[in-house]
Order: sequence, then structure tokens, then C-alpha cells
Amino acid sequence: MFAESVQGLSDHLHESGLELMLAPTGYSIGREEQQLRAVMGWAPAAIVVTGRLHTAGARALLEEVRASNTPVIEWWDRRDSSRGSGFAQIGFDHRDAGVMMARHLLERGYRKLAYVDSGVPEDFRAHERGEGFLEAVGVAGGLGTVYVAERLEPLAAGRRMLQALCESGLPEALAFANDQLAAGAILQALELGISIPGQLAILGFGDFPIAAQLAGGLSTVWVPRYEMGAAAARTLLAALAQDPVPDLPSLEPTIVQRAST
Repeated sequence: MFAESVQGLSDHLHESGLELMLAPTGYSIGREEQQLRAVMGWAPAAIVVTGRLHTAGARALLEEVRASNTPVIEWWDRRDSSRGSGFAQIGFDHRDAGVMMARHLLERGYRKLAYVDSGVPEDFRAHERGEGFLEAVGVAGGLGTVYVAERLEPLAAGRRMLQALCESGLPEALAFANDQLAAGAILQALELGISIPGQLAILGFGDFPIAAQLAGGLSTVWVPRYEMGAAAARTLLAALAQDPVPDLPSLEPTIVQRAST
């Protein structure tokens, strides 16, 4: 999910003589704090962190480096200023993305809907998409449910979720936290002879390459991954040069309509 954003960031920083060092957190905000403490000793020119939710210790570290005029960006997330963190944010509101996913299904006449959430407890952005999805279904008078996928390899987790729902009762449409979960569900549906979208509509998130290849195509949410990295780089470079923040392109996700819905 993040590889293209990292590439966009790296490409644009490299042009200015800066190199990118990566520290994967595995979605753990506790691990993020440990990594920040290590990174501070290297006096980085700037810091980019994924998401806006941090431990109190990590937030204190980020505020400390920002006070020393080191640019800090939170990417892959954004909230309006009344709810924001105070740091520059490059990304989109995941709750709004969940609302968009629900509306896509509702507009196609589905009323009994479910969202299959990530099985990673600290995948806060996927959870927020589920919250937005459920809220939009309720506002429209539909029936909405959130299920949590097992913490397995995503294709296997998607398969297991669909099998469990076959035993308890399928909704009319399923939205997934990512395309890999959705792809697993489609593969299981094909094995079981479940018609898509006749008996079950399926919507993913991420527009991974596999999405266009499955059963006539998986409807999904496209995210401007590379552009997000490029925008973060331009913002950091402007801050380092003490230039005005450049105009950034729209980074809003969009629905890609394919055969599965």
C-alpha cells in the first residue's frame, strides 16, 4: 500500500540531494516512538510519520523537533484544522473514504451492507473507514455491520471471512479494508459458485494491480499513492528552503467502478 508513496517521496528528495531512511513500524505506535527516539540522534533534516495518531511520548518528540525548525509531516491521513494534530498533513480523511464506499453501494440499490475491517488492532485508518461506512449506511436507512478479519495472510483472511458469512448469512454487499482481503473473498466466492455481483457485491480499497484482473474486475477505491509522496517531498523542501508551501494536487481517493458491484 505504501510502496508507491515511498517511491514518490524518495524520487523528489533525491533530486535535491537528500536521501530517505525508512523505519517500518508494523502499525505499532509504540514501535514508532522507539524509532523516533533513535532517529533523533541522527539529526534528520525532516521527518515524515504515517498517520496522525501517536503515543504521548512520540508526540512530544515530534513537537520538540518541530520547535527546532525541523519540518514534520503526517502523511496518509488528514483531518480538518478543528480536529487536526497541528502538524502538516498530506493525505485524506479515512472516515470520509468509508462514507464514499458506503454511498457507492447504496446508490446501486444495496441495503444490507457489511464492512470487513483489518485484523490489525492498530490499523487505525482502516478502522476509521469502517466507522464512516457504518455511519453512512445508518443515515441512509440501510442495515450495516462491521466484521473484523482474522489476523492471517490477507488473501486467506478474506477467504475465511466469506466462508464464515456463508454459514451465518451473506449480506447484499461487502466492503473490505483492502483489496487483498477482497480478492480472497472473490476467490472463495468463485469456488462456492456465488454469483458476483448477483448474489453478493464486493468492494475493495487500494486499487492494487490484482483488482482489475479478478472475475471481470474488482470495484475498489483508488488512492493517489505516488502523488502523496511527491506532495510530501515538495512540502518538506519548501519548508527547508523557508519558501511558501506550494500548491498541492487533490489527494482525494476515488471509486473505480468494475464488475464486482
